[in-house]
Amino acid sequence: MTALLTEHPHLGVEPVLRELSVPSSTYYRWRRAEREPCERVRRDAELTEQIKEIHADSGGIYGSPRVHAVLKREGVHVGRTRVERLMREADLAGISPRRKGFTRRDPKATPAPDLVQRDFTASAPNRLWVTDLTMIATGEGPLWLSAIRDAFSRRVVAWDEVTPGVWTRGSCGE
Repeated sequence: MTALLTEHPHLGVEPVLRELSVPSSTYYRWRRAEREPCERVRRDAELTEQIKEIHADSGGIYGSPRVHAVLKREGVHVGRTRVERLMREADLAGISPRRKGFTRRDPKATPAPDLVQRDFTASAPNRLWVTDLTMIATGEGPLWLSAIRDAFSRRVVAWDEVTPGVWTRGSCGE
């Protein structure tokens, strides 16, 4: 609406509202809300700043239950779901020790292109190779293993492993 009026100021507000069947009181109330946010919006902004401070003080570890508990201890009366919503809108999340070890895709990362269009069949040997990287926890630290397989024969063509501080290479031909 505002973009239309900005691009075409000669149209006027009232005729555009009449054409769109929008009451003028609704439009002017919406415009006033942009300039003067309501009490809830102002309070949400204040709470978000407090939540960001608590989250930063925790080293980015506290999630909504702990942030809510800290706010409660400080005498701030706010619901747990409101804290959850404000943290989600501020893109803040806690770290849960129960989830350690699971792979989580970064939602902001762009995925690699699918060059084979999810078709992992090959008509002959050495036409399509596929690979995967796996982390294996050991007492000495993580062991990273990568294996390359021929999609036709399903045999391992080559492999590579990385241990802390040591690089080794191998293949099926050795």
